[in-house]
Amino acid sequence: MPEIILENITKRWGKFFGVDNVSLNIPDNSFITLLGPSGCGKTTILRMIAGLETPTEGRITIGDKVVFDSNAGINVPANKRKVGFLFQNYALWPNMTVYENISFGLKNIHEEMPVVDVEAKQTSDIMRALVSGNKVKEIIEECRDKNGKLDENKAYVKLIDNYNLSIYSAKELFALGIHTSSDPAALAKTKLSEYENKFAAIKSRYEKEGKGLNDKFEVTKNGAAILENRKLSKEEIDSRVRACSRIVKIGMFMDRYPAELSGGQQQRVAIARTLAPEPQVLFMDEPLSNLDAKLRLEMRYELQRLHVETGSTFVYVTHDQMEAMTLATRICLVSNGVLQQYAAPLEVYNRPANLFVADFVGNPSMNFVDAKGTQQSDGSVAVDILGGIKARFVPVEKTDLKEWRAARDKEAADKLEYEKARLQKKGAVEKSNKDEVFKYHIQKVEEQDDSIMDEPVITDEDFVIGIRPEAIDIDDNGKIDTTIYGAMPTGMESTLKLRVGEFLLTGVIFGGVIYQIGQKEKINISGKDILLFDRRSGKLICAGSLEL
Repeated sequence: MPEIILENITKRWGKFFGVDNVSLNIPDNSFITLLGPSGCGKTTILRMIAGLETPTEGRITIGDKVVFDSNAGINVPANKRKVGFLFQNYALWPNMTVYENISFGLKNIHEEMPVVDVEAKQTSDIMRALVSGNKVKEIIEECRDKNGKLDENKAYVKLIDNYNLSIYSAKELFALGIHTSSDPAALAKTKLSEYENKFAAIKSRYEKEGKGLNDKFEVTKNGAAILENRKLSKEEIDSRVRACSRIVKIGMFMDRYPAELSGGQQQRVAIARTLAPEPQVLFMDEPLSNLDAKLRLEMRYELQRLHVETGSTFVYVTHDQMEAMTLATRICLVSNGVLQQYAAPLEVYNRPANLFVADFVGNPSMNFVDAKGTQQSDGSVAVDILGGIKARFVPVEKTDLKEWRAARDKEAADKLEYEKARLQKKGAVEKSNKDEVFKYHIQKVEEQDDSIMDEPVITDEDFVIGIRPEAIDIDDNGKIDTTIYGAMPTGMESTLKLRVGEFLLTGVIFGGVIYQIGQKEKINISGKDILLFDRRSGKLICAGSLEL
Protein backbone atom coordinates (compact mmCIF):
# COMPACT_ATOMS: atom_id res chain seq x y z
CA MET A 1 0.00 0.00 0.00
CA PRO A 2 1.27 3.49 -0.76
CA GLU A 3 2.35 6.42 1.36
CA ILE A 4 0.25 9.60 0.92
CA ILE A 5 1.92 13.01 1.07
CA LEU A 6 0.06 16.33 1.18
CA GLU A 7 2.18 19.44 0.69
CA ASN A 8 0.76 22.91 1.43
CA ILE A 9 -2.78 21.96 0.41
CA THR A 10 -5.25 24.87 0.37
CA LYS A 11 -8.89 24.92 -0.65
CA ARG A 12 -10.80 28.19 -0.66
CA TRP A 13 -14.07 29.53 -1.91
CA GLY A 14 -13.63 33.24 -2.48
CA LYS A 15 -12.13 34.57 0.77
CA PHE A 16 -13.28 31.58 2.84
CA PHE A 17 -10.49 29.04 3.44
CA GLY A 18 -11.99 25.57 3.93
CA VAL A 19 -8.47 24.08 4.19
CA ASP A 20 -5.53 26.35 4.92
CA ASN A 21 -1.98 25.26 3.98
CA VAL A 22 -2.18 21.70 5.34
CA SER A 23 0.81 19.36 5.03
CA LEU A 24 0.52 15.70 6.02
CA ASN A 25 2.50 12.50 5.64
CA ILE A 26 0.26 9.43 5.86
CA PRO A 27 2.48 6.32 6.17
CA ASP A 28 1.87 2.98 4.47
CA ASN A 29 -0.58 0.67 6.33
CA SER A 30 -1.61 3.37 8.81
CA PHE A 31 -5.09 4.16 10.14
CA ILE A 32 -5.45 7.95 10.14
CA THR A 33 -8.48 9.74 11.54
CA LEU A 34 -9.31 13.28 10.48
CA LEU A 35 -10.95 14.68 13.61
CA GLY A 36 -12.60 17.99 14.32
CA PRO A 37 -15.89 19.82 14.79
CA SER A 38 -18.48 20.06 12.01
CA GLY A 39 -17.37 22.37 9.19
CA CYS A 40 -13.68 22.35 10.12
CA GLY A 41 -12.47 21.00 6.74
CA LYS A 42 -11.82 17.32 7.45
CA THR A 43 -14.16 15.97 4.75
CA THR A 44 -12.74 18.48 2.26
CA ILE A 45 -9.21 17.14 2.96
CA LEU A 46 -10.46 13.58 2.39
CA ARG A 47 -12.24 14.51 -0.85
CA MET A 48 -9.15 16.31 -2.18
CA ILE A 49 -6.96 13.23 -1.63
CA ALA A 50 -9.59 11.04 -3.31
CA GLY A 51 -9.91 13.40 -6.29
CA LEU A 52 -13.54 14.35 -5.63
CA GLU A 53 -12.53 17.94 -4.84
CA THR A 54 -9.87 20.03 -6.58
CA PRO A 55 -7.46 21.93 -4.27
CA THR A 56 -6.80 25.61 -4.94
CA GLU A 57 -3.08 25.14 -4.28
CA GLY A 58 -0.63 22.44 -3.26
CA ARG A 59 0.59 18.99 -4.21
CA ILE A 60 -0.68 15.46 -3.43
CA THR A 61 1.34 12.29 -3.94
CA ILE A 62 -0.03 8.74 -3.59
CA GLY A 63 2.79 6.21 -3.58
CA ASP A 64 5.28 7.25 -6.25
CA LYS A 65 2.64 9.03 -8.35
CA VAL A 66 1.82 12.75 -8.16
CA VAL A 67 -1.98 12.92 -8.47
CA PHE A 68 -2.29 16.69 -8.01
CA ASP A 69 0.11 19.61 -8.44
CA SER A 70 -1.23 23.14 -8.84
CA ASN A 71 2.09 24.42 -10.22
CA ALA A 72 2.58 21.62 -12.76
CA GLY A 73 -1.09 21.49 -13.77
CA ILE A 74 -1.49 17.82 -12.75
CA ASN A 75 -4.92 16.58 -11.62
CA VAL A 76 -5.47 12.82 -11.94
CA PRO A 77 -9.24 12.03 -11.90
CA ALA A 78 -10.72 10.08 -9.00
CA ASN A 79 -11.30 6.89 -11.01
CA LYS A 80 -7.58 6.71 -11.87
CA ARG A 81 -6.32 7.10 -8.28
CA LYS A 82 -7.26 3.52 -7.22
CA VAL A 83 -8.88 4.58 -3.97
CA GLY A 84 -12.02 3.25 -2.29
CA PHE A 85 -14.60 5.57 -0.74
CA LEU A 86 -17.12 4.63 1.95
CA PHE A 87 -19.72 7.33 2.52
CA GLN A 88 -21.96 8.14 5.48
CA ASN A 89 -24.85 7.06 3.23
CA TYR A 90 -24.12 3.48 2.16
CA ALA A 91 -25.70 4.15 -1.30
CA LEU A 92 -26.55 0.49 -1.96
CA TRP A 93 -28.64 -0.27 -5.05
CA PRO A 94 -32.05 -1.30 -3.65
CA ASN A 95 -32.95 -3.32 -6.77
CA MET A 96 -29.75 -5.40 -6.64
CA THR A 97 -28.84 -8.31 -4.41
CA VAL A 98 -25.89 -8.14 -2.04
CA TYR A 99 -23.80 -10.06 -4.59
CA GLU A 100 -24.75 -7.69 -7.40
CA ASN A 101 -24.02 -4.63 -5.23
CA ILE A 102 -20.52 -5.85 -4.39
CA SER A 103 -19.70 -6.98 -7.94
CA PHE A 104 -21.19 -3.93 -9.69
CA GLY A 105 -17.97 -1.90 -9.79
CA LEU A 106 -15.86 -4.90 -10.80
CA LYS A 107 -17.86 -5.43 -13.99
CA ASN A 108 -16.92 -1.94 -15.19
CA ILE A 109 -13.16 -2.36 -14.76
CA HIS A 110 -11.37 -2.37 -18.11
CA GLU A 111 -7.65 -1.76 -17.88
CA GLU A 112 -4.25 -3.26 -18.49
CA MET A 113 -3.75 -6.23 -16.17
CA PRO A 114 -2.01 -9.63 -16.17
CA VAL A 115 -3.56 -12.48 -18.18
CA VAL A 116 -4.88 -15.10 -15.74
CA ASP A 117 -5.53 -18.74 -16.61
CA VAL A 118 -8.91 -19.28 -14.91
CA GLU A 119 -8.96 -23.04 -15.61
CA ALA A 120 -5.57 -23.50 -13.91
CA LYS A 121 -6.72 -21.49 -10.88
CA GLN A 122 -9.93 -23.48 -10.47
CA THR A 123 -8.05 -26.76 -10.90
CA SER A 124 -5.48 -25.79 -8.27
CA ASP A 125 -8.18 -24.63 -5.83
CA ILE A 126 -10.05 -27.93 -6.10
CA MET A 127 -6.78 -29.88 -5.69
CA ARG A 128 -6.20 -28.01 -2.43
CA ALA A 129 -9.62 -29.08 -1.14
CA LEU A 130 -9.22 -32.73 -2.23
CA VAL A 131 -6.21 -33.29 0.05
CA SER A 132 -8.70 -34.45 2.71
CA GLY A 133 -11.89 -36.08 1.50
CA ASN A 134 -13.08 -36.63 5.07
CA LYS A 135 -12.92 -32.90 5.77
CA VAL A 136 -14.88 -32.08 2.59
CA LYS A 137 -17.60 -34.54 3.64
CA GLU A 138 -17.64 -33.15 7.19
CA ILE A 139 -18.06 -29.55 5.95
CA ILE A 140 -20.94 -30.47 3.65
CA GLU A 141 -22.70 -32.68 6.22
CA GLU A 142 -22.79 -29.73 8.62
CA CYS A 143 -25.27 -28.10 6.23
CA ARG A 144 -28.15 -30.50 6.84
CA ASP A 145 -31.24 -29.18 8.63
CA LYS A 146 -32.97 -30.90 11.57
CA ASN A 147 -34.87 -33.14 9.11
CA GLY A 148 -31.66 -34.28 7.46
CA LYS A 149 -32.20 -32.30 4.25
CA LEU A 150 -29.00 -30.88 2.74
CA ASP A 151 -28.97 -27.12 2.10
CA GLU A 152 -26.83 -26.89 -1.05
CA ASN A 153 -26.48 -23.09 -0.98
CA LYS A 154 -25.21 -23.26 2.60
CA ALA A 155 -22.80 -26.03 1.56
CA TYR A 156 -21.42 -23.85 -1.25
CA VAL A 157 -20.81 -20.97 1.20
CA LYS A 158 -19.10 -23.32 3.68
CA LEU A 159 -16.80 -24.68 0.97
CA ILE A 160 -16.06 -21.15 -0.27
CA ASP A 161 -15.16 -19.96 3.23
CA ASN A 162 -13.09 -22.99 4.20
CA TYR A 163 -11.06 -23.27 0.99
CA ASN A 164 -11.15 -19.70 -0.41
CA LEU A 165 -12.98 -20.83 -3.53
CA SER A 166 -15.15 -19.11 -6.10
CA ILE A 167 -18.79 -20.23 -6.42
CA TYR A 168 -17.87 -22.03 -9.66
CA SER A 169 -15.12 -24.08 -7.99
CA ALA A 170 -17.36 -24.78 -4.98
CA LYS A 171 -20.13 -26.14 -7.22
CA GLU A 172 -17.62 -28.30 -9.15
CA LEU A 173 -16.20 -29.67 -5.88
CA PHE A 174 -19.71 -30.39 -4.55
CA ALA A 175 -20.64 -32.18 -7.79
CA LEU A 176 -17.78 -34.67 -7.32
CA GLY A 177 -20.01 -36.37 -4.70
CA ILE A 178 -17.32 -36.76 -2.04
CA HIS A 179 -19.99 -36.29 0.65
CA THR A 180 -22.13 -39.19 -0.70
CA SER A 181 -19.26 -41.68 -0.86
CA SER A 182 -18.86 -44.45 1.72
CA ASP A 183 -15.09 -43.89 1.48
CA PRO A 184 -14.62 -40.15 0.91
CA ALA A 185 -10.85 -40.33 1.42
CA ALA A 186 -10.37 -42.89 -1.37
CA LEU A 187 -12.66 -41.05 -3.79
CA ALA A 188 -10.94 -37.73 -3.03
CA LYS A 189 -7.55 -39.37 -3.68
CA THR A 190 -8.72 -40.67 -7.07
CA LYS A 191 -10.18 -37.30 -8.06
CA LEU A 192 -7.05 -35.50 -6.84
CA SER A 193 -4.92 -37.61 -9.20
CA GLU A 194 -7.21 -36.65 -12.12
CA TYR A 195 -6.94 -32.92 -11.30
CA GLU A 196 -3.16 -33.17 -10.87
CA ASN A 197 -2.89 -34.64 -14.37
CA LYS A 198 -5.14 -31.86 -15.71
CA PHE A 199 -2.99 -29.19 -14.05
CA ALA A 200 0.22 -30.76 -15.37
CA ALA A 201 -1.23 -30.75 -18.92
CA ILE A 202 -2.03 -27.02 -18.63
CA LYS A 203 1.52 -26.22 -17.50
CA SER A 204 2.99 -28.43 -20.24
CA ARG A 205 0.97 -26.55 -22.88
CA TYR A 206 2.43 -23.23 -21.74
CA GLU A 207 5.96 -24.63 -21.61
CA LYS A 208 5.68 -25.66 -25.27
CA GLU A 209 4.76 -22.05 -26.09
CA GLY A 210 7.76 -20.73 -24.12
CA LYS A 211 5.51 -19.43 -21.36
CA GLY A 212 4.74 -20.30 -17.74
CA LEU A 213 2.39 -19.75 -14.79
CA ASN A 214 3.30 -17.95 -11.56
CA ASP A 215 1.77 -18.59 -8.13
CA LYS A 216 -1.11 -16.20 -8.95
CA PHE A 217 -1.88 -18.23 -12.12
CA GLU A 218 -0.80 -15.31 -14.27
CA VAL A 219 0.64 -16.27 -17.67
CA THR A 220 4.32 -15.28 -17.81
CA LYS A 221 7.01 -14.96 -20.43
CA ASN A 222 10.68 -14.68 -19.45
CA GLY A 223 9.54 -14.51 -15.81
CA ALA A 224 7.30 -11.44 -16.28
CA ALA A 225 3.50 -11.48 -16.33
CA ILE A 226 1.94 -10.87 -19.76
CA LEU A 227 -0.27 -7.78 -19.67
CA GLU A 228 -3.44 -7.22 -21.64
CA ASN A 229 -6.19 -4.59 -21.76
CA ARG A 230 -9.20 -6.60 -20.62
CA LYS A 231 -12.14 -6.95 -18.27
CA LEU A 232 -12.19 -9.21 -15.22
CA SER A 233 -13.41 -12.75 -15.87
CA LYS A 234 -16.46 -14.16 -14.04
CA GLU A 235 -14.10 -16.30 -11.95
CA GLU A 236 -12.01 -13.29 -10.92
CA ILE A 237 -15.09 -11.22 -10.10
CA ASP A 238 -16.59 -14.01 -8.03
CA SER A 239 -13.32 -14.71 -6.22
CA ARG A 240 -13.02 -11.05 -5.18
CA VAL A 241 -16.68 -10.84 -4.11
CA ARG A 242 -16.39 -14.01 -2.04
CA ALA A 243 -13.07 -12.95 -0.47
CA CYS A 244 -14.51 -9.57 0.58
CA SER A 245 -17.74 -11.10 1.87
CA ARG A 246 -15.68 -13.55 3.91
CA ILE A 247 -13.70 -10.71 5.49
CA VAL A 248 -16.85 -8.85 6.60
CA LYS A 249 -18.81 -12.07 7.33
CA ILE A 250 -21.79 -11.67 4.99
CA GLY A 251 -21.34 -14.84 2.90
CA MET A 252 -24.85 -16.10 3.73
CA PHE A 253 -26.58 -12.91 2.56
CA MET A 254 -25.54 -12.92 -1.11
CA ASP A 255 -29.05 -13.41 -2.47
CA ARG A 256 -30.74 -10.87 -0.19
CA TYR A 257 -31.68 -7.30 -1.06
CA PRO A 258 -30.54 -4.28 1.05
CA ALA A 259 -34.06 -3.79 2.47
CA GLU A 260 -33.83 -7.30 3.97
CA LEU A 261 -30.66 -6.43 5.92
CA SER A 262 -30.08 -4.68 9.24
CA GLY A 263 -28.10 -1.43 9.42
CA GLY A 264 -24.95 -3.27 10.47
CA GLN A 265 -25.29 -5.78 7.65
CA GLN A 266 -25.79 -2.98 5.11
CA GLN A 267 -22.66 -1.36 6.51
CA ARG A 268 -20.73 -4.58 5.91
CA VAL A 269 -22.01 -4.81 2.33
CA ALA A 270 -20.85 -1.24 1.69
CA ILE A 271 -17.40 -2.09 3.10
CA ALA A 272 -17.17 -5.25 0.95
CA ARG A 273 -18.17 -3.28 -2.17
CA THR A 274 -15.43 -0.73 -1.41
CA LEU A 275 -12.79 -3.44 -0.87
CA ALA A 276 -13.67 -5.48 -3.97
CA PRO A 277 -11.76 -3.34 -6.56
CA GLU A 278 -8.65 -3.70 -4.31
CA PRO A 279 -8.12 0.05 -3.77
CA GLN A 280 -4.70 1.34 -2.76
CA VAL A 281 -6.26 3.42 0.00
CA LEU A 282 -9.64 3.20 1.74
CA PHE A 283 -11.36 6.50 2.59
CA MET A 284 -14.27 6.56 5.04
CA ASP A 285 -16.44 9.61 5.74
CA GLU A 286 -18.27 9.10 9.06
CA PRO A 287 -19.44 5.60 8.01
CA LEU A 288 -20.79 4.64 11.45
CA SER A 289 -22.84 7.74 12.22
CA ASN A 290 -26.12 6.13 11.05
CA LEU A 291 -25.81 3.19 13.46
CA ASP A 292 -27.01 2.92 17.05
CA ALA A 293 -24.47 3.15 19.89
CA LYS A 294 -24.09 -0.61 20.48
CA LEU A 295 -23.73 -1.45 16.79
CA ARG A 296 -21.29 1.44 16.32
CA LEU A 297 -19.06 -0.07 19.01
CA GLU A 298 -19.18 -3.51 17.35
CA MET A 299 -18.33 -2.00 13.94
CA ARG A 300 -15.31 -0.22 15.44
CA TYR A 301 -13.88 -3.62 16.32
CA GLU A 302 -14.70 -4.85 12.79
CA LEU A 303 -12.91 -1.89 11.19
CA GLN A 304 -9.90 -2.44 13.45
CA ARG A 305 -9.76 -6.11 12.42
CA LEU A 306 -10.34 -5.20 8.77
CA HIS A 307 -7.37 -2.82 8.83
CA VAL A 308 -5.07 -5.58 10.09
CA GLU A 309 -6.39 -8.25 7.70
CA THR A 310 -6.29 -6.14 4.53
CA GLY A 311 -3.03 -4.33 5.29
CA SER A 312 -4.55 -1.27 3.61
CA THR A 313 -4.07 2.39 4.44
CA PHE A 314 -7.24 3.77 6.04
CA VAL A 315 -8.15 7.47 6.16
CA TYR A 316 -11.22 8.01 8.34
CA VAL A 317 -13.25 11.16 8.93
CA THR A 318 -15.14 11.60 12.21
CA HIS A 319 -16.22 14.25 14.68
CA ASP A 320 -16.49 11.56 17.39
CA GLN A 321 -13.27 11.76 19.41
CA MET A 322 -13.93 8.31 20.95
CA GLU A 323 -13.86 6.75 17.46
CA ALA A 324 -10.65 8.60 16.67
CA MET A 325 -8.97 7.55 19.93
CA THR A 326 -9.92 3.86 19.63
CA LEU A 327 -9.31 3.29 15.90
CA ALA A 328 -6.43 5.49 14.78
CA THR A 329 -2.72 4.91 14.66
CA ARG A 330 -2.48 8.72 14.31
CA ILE A 331 -5.01 11.52 14.73
CA CYS A 332 -5.07 14.58 12.48
CA LEU A 333 -6.99 17.25 14.43
CA VAL A 334 -8.33 20.13 12.35
CA SER A 335 -10.04 23.41 13.30
CA ASN A 336 -11.09 26.22 10.93
CA GLY A 337 -9.24 24.47 8.10
CA VAL A 338 -5.92 24.57 10.00
CA LEU A 339 -4.02 21.49 11.19
CA GLN A 340 -3.83 21.72 14.99
CA GLN A 341 -1.97 18.50 15.81
CA TYR A 342 -0.95 15.30 14.04
CA ALA A 343 0.15 12.59 16.47
CA ALA A 344 -0.67 9.21 18.05
CA PRO A 345 -3.94 9.14 20.07
CA LEU A 346 -2.33 8.96 23.51
CA GLU A 347 0.07 11.77 22.64
CA VAL A 348 -2.87 13.95 21.56
CA TYR A 349 -4.61 13.11 24.85
CA ASN A 350 -1.64 13.51 27.19
CA ARG A 351 0.26 16.28 25.37
CA PRO A 352 -2.26 18.36 23.39
CA ALA A 353 -0.54 21.01 21.29
CA ASN A 354 -2.87 23.82 22.36
CA LEU A 355 -6.02 24.71 24.29
CA PHE A 356 -8.34 23.73 21.42
CA VAL A 357 -6.91 20.19 21.22
CA ALA A 358 -6.97 19.86 25.01
CA ASP A 359 -10.63 20.86 25.14
CA PHE A 360 -11.77 18.80 22.13
CA VAL A 361 -10.14 15.49 23.10
CA GLY A 362 -11.28 13.81 26.28
CA ASN A 363 -14.64 12.95 27.83
CA PRO A 364 -15.31 14.46 30.32
CA SER A 365 -13.47 17.52 29.05
CA MET A 366 -10.29 18.84 30.61
CA ASN A 367 -10.57 21.33 33.47
CA PHE A 368 -9.07 24.72 32.66
CA VAL A 369 -7.85 26.92 35.52
CA ASP A 370 -6.57 30.47 35.09
CA ALA A 371 -3.21 30.98 36.79
CA LYS A 372 -0.93 33.93 37.38
CA GLY A 373 2.69 33.49 38.32
CA THR A 374 6.41 33.68 37.59
CA GLN A 375 9.17 31.14 37.09
CA GLN A 376 11.46 30.57 40.05
CA SER A 377 15.21 29.97 40.03
CA ASP A 378 14.70 26.19 40.37
CA GLY A 379 12.58 26.10 37.20
CA SER A 380 9.23 25.72 38.94
CA VAL A 381 6.43 28.25 38.45
CA ALA A 382 4.79 29.80 41.52
CA VAL A 383 1.12 30.36 40.66
CA ASP A 384 -2.13 31.59 42.19
CA ILE A 385 -5.14 29.46 41.16
CA LEU A 386 -8.82 29.01 42.00
CA GLY A 387 -9.33 32.38 43.65
CA GLY A 388 -6.11 32.70 45.62
CA ILE A 389 -4.84 29.16 46.32
CA LYS A 390 -1.03 29.14 46.27
CA ALA A 391 0.55 26.38 44.23
CA ARG A 392 3.80 25.40 42.56
CA PHE A 393 3.92 23.95 39.04
CA VAL A 394 6.96 21.68 38.59
CA PRO A 395 7.79 20.85 34.91
CA VAL A 396 8.65 17.23 34.06
CA GLU A 397 11.47 18.45 31.82
CA LYS A 398 13.67 21.50 32.23
CA THR A 399 11.85 24.49 30.75
CA ASP A 400 13.10 28.07 30.43
CA LEU A 401 10.06 30.30 29.99
CA LYS A 402 12.11 33.20 28.56
CA GLU A 403 13.50 30.95 25.83
CA TRP A 404 10.05 29.45 25.21
CA ARG A 405 8.47 32.91 24.81
CA ALA A 406 11.26 34.01 22.46
CA ALA A 407 10.56 30.97 20.24
CA ARG A 408 6.81 31.71 20.42
CA ASP A 409 7.31 35.34 19.34
CA LYS A 410 9.67 34.32 16.51
CA GLU A 411 7.13 31.78 15.21
CA ALA A 412 4.38 34.44 15.29
CA ALA A 413 6.62 36.94 13.44
CA ASP A 414 7.57 34.33 10.81
CA LYS A 415 3.90 33.49 10.28
CA LEU A 416 3.09 37.17 9.82
CA GLU A 417 5.90 37.58 7.28
CA TYR A 418 4.74 34.48 5.39
CA GLU A 419 1.18 35.85 5.23
CA LYS A 420 2.45 39.24 3.96
CA ALA A 421 4.50 37.52 1.25
CA ARG A 422 1.54 35.31 0.29
CA LEU A 423 -0.80 38.29 -0.09
CA GLN A 424 1.64 39.95 -2.49
CA LYS A 425 1.32 37.05 -4.96
CA LYS A 426 -0.99 37.40 -7.93
CA GLY A 427 -4.52 36.19 -7.18
CA ALA A 428 -3.95 35.92 -3.42
CA VAL A 429 -6.84 36.87 -1.12
CA GLU A 430 -7.03 37.64 2.57
CA LYS A 431 -8.58 34.93 4.72
CA SER A 432 -12.05 35.96 5.92
CA ASN A 433 -12.39 33.21 8.54
CA LYS A 434 -9.51 34.51 10.67
CA ASP A 435 -7.63 32.21 13.05
CA GLU A 436 -8.06 33.14 16.70
CA VAL A 437 -6.77 31.83 20.03
CA PHE A 438 -9.28 29.30 21.32
CA LYS A 439 -11.64 30.68 23.94
CA TYR A 440 -11.54 28.06 26.65
CA HIS A 441 -14.27 27.76 29.27
CA ILE A 442 -13.75 28.18 33.00
CA GLN A 443 -16.48 26.35 34.93
CA LYS A 444 -18.07 28.51 37.62
CA VAL A 445 -21.07 28.18 39.93
CA GLU A 446 -22.49 31.44 38.58
CA GLU A 447 -21.86 31.52 34.83
CA GLN A 448 -21.39 34.97 33.27
CA ASP A 449 -21.96 36.11 29.69
CA ASP A 450 -18.44 36.60 28.35
CA SER A 451 -19.72 38.75 25.45
CA ILE A 452 -20.60 41.66 27.79
CA MET A 453 -17.32 41.53 29.69
CA ASP A 454 -14.24 43.57 28.81
CA GLU A 455 -11.36 41.69 27.22
CA PRO A 456 -8.71 41.05 29.91
CA VAL A 457 -5.20 42.45 29.54
CA ILE A 458 -2.99 39.38 29.11
CA THR A 459 0.67 39.45 30.11
CA ASP A 460 3.44 36.87 30.10
CA GLU A 461 2.54 36.09 33.73
CA ASP A 462 -0.85 34.72 32.65
CA PHE A 463 -1.13 30.95 32.22
CA VAL A 464 -3.83 28.33 31.88
CA ILE A 465 -3.44 25.07 33.79
CA GLY A 466 -5.10 22.00 32.26
CA ILE A 467 -6.18 19.20 34.59
CA ARG A 468 -7.69 15.96 33.31
CA PRO A 469 -10.64 14.75 35.46
CA GLU A 470 -8.84 11.54 36.42
CA ALA A 471 -6.00 13.59 38.00
CA ILE A 472 -8.34 14.80 40.75
CA ASP A 473 -8.39 12.49 43.80
CA ILE A 474 -10.65 12.60 46.83
CA ASP A 475 -8.28 12.27 49.77
CA ASP A 476 -8.88 12.72 53.51
CA ASN A 477 -5.49 14.43 53.62
CA GLY A 478 -6.17 16.56 50.53
CA LYS A 479 -5.02 20.17 50.41
CA ILE A 480 -8.15 21.69 48.80
CA ASP A 481 -11.56 21.81 50.51
CA THR A 482 -14.46 21.05 48.19
CA THR A 483 -18.19 20.40 48.16
CA ILE A 484 -19.87 17.79 45.95
CA TYR A 485 -21.92 19.93 43.55
CA GLY A 486 -23.08 17.08 41.29
CA ALA A 487 -22.54 13.31 41.07
CA MET A 488 -23.17 10.82 38.25
CA PRO A 489 -22.28 7.24 39.23
CA THR A 490 -22.05 4.66 36.43
CA GLY A 491 -21.04 1.65 38.54
CA MET A 492 -17.40 1.43 37.53
CA GLU A 493 -16.75 5.12 38.20
CA SER A 494 -18.42 8.36 39.25
CA THR A 495 -18.17 11.69 37.46
CA LEU A 496 -18.27 14.50 40.01
CA LYS A 497 -18.71 18.26 39.88
CA LEU A 498 -16.60 19.68 42.70
CA ARG A 499 -17.11 23.18 44.02
CA VAL A 500 -14.01 25.12 45.09
CA GLY A 501 -15.09 28.62 46.07
CA GLU A 502 -16.84 30.08 43.01
CA PHE A 503 -15.21 27.54 40.66
CA LEU A 504 -16.27 24.06 39.55
CA LEU A 505 -13.94 21.18 38.71
CA THR A 506 -14.89 17.90 37.03
CA GLY A 507 -13.41 14.76 38.54
CA VAL A 508 -13.63 11.06 37.67
CA ILE A 509 -13.40 8.83 40.74
CA PHE A 510 -13.04 5.11 40.06
CA GLY A 511 -14.96 2.61 42.19
CA GLY A 512 -18.55 2.11 43.35
CA VAL A 513 -18.64 4.82 46.03
CA ILE A 514 -21.85 6.88 46.22
CA TYR A 515 -21.39 10.63 46.77
CA GLN A 516 -24.16 12.92 48.03
CA ILE A 517 -24.70 16.46 46.74
CA GLY A 518 -23.54 18.92 49.39
CA GLN A 519 -21.09 16.42 50.89
CA LYS A 520 -17.83 18.00 52.14
CA GLU A 521 -14.58 16.44 50.91
CA LYS A 522 -10.90 17.22 50.40
CA ILE A 523 -9.10 16.77 47.09
CA ASN A 524 -5.59 16.55 45.70
CA ILE A 525 -4.40 17.08 42.14
CA SER A 526 -1.95 14.28 41.37
CA GLY A 527 0.26 12.98 38.59
CA LYS A 528 2.82 14.40 36.18
CA ASP A 529 0.41 15.05 33.30
CA ILE A 530 -0.85 18.41 34.52
CA LEU A 531 -0.47 20.84 31.62
CA LEU A 532 0.78 24.43 31.54
CA PHE A 533 -0.50 26.55 28.63
CA ASP A 534 0.50 30.02 27.52
CA ARG A 535 -2.64 32.13 27.82
CA ARG A 536 -1.55 34.62 25.15
CA SER A 537 -1.02 32.10 22.32
CA GLY A 538 -2.98 29.13 23.69
CA LYS A 539 0.01 26.84 23.05
CA LEU A 540 1.21 24.09 25.38
CA ILE A 541 4.37 25.05 27.30
CA CYS A 542 5.04 21.82 29.15
CA ALA A 543 3.64 19.08 31.39
CA GLY A 544 4.41 18.64 35.05
CA SER A 545 3.00 18.22 38.54
CA LEU A 546 1.08 20.65 40.73
CA GLU A 547 2.19 20.99 44.34
CA LEU A 548 -0.44 22.60 46.57
